[in-house]
Amino acid sequence: MKRKRYTPEFKSQIVLEILKEEKPMSQIASEHGIHVNQLHKWKTQFLQDMPQIFENQNKDQAKMKADYEEKVENLYAEVGKLTTQLSWIKKKSGIYDD
Repeated sequence: MKRKRYTPEFKSQIVLEILKEEKPMSQIASEHGIHVNQLHKWKTQFLQDMPQIFENQNKDQAKMKADYEEKVENLYAEVGKLTTQLSWIKKKSGIYDD
């Protein structure tokens, strides 16, 4: 017998339906043709993994901030280099007017 595979989206929809508590889990199981024990596993897994969603979000924000700060630092370094080059060119050309 071939084992059924369910998409993460489908599992999420079912778990959300369970969490709404509008219907008993046994009714949800029979409506979708899934054993109630499987629904318990999905719900448990979801509740255990839920904090990681926010943790990953914080990691993504920290990485974006670090990338941004690195770009700003590189831009300041480039501005400093160009300013020095411009001063040198002005000095060599005799149009240095500071």
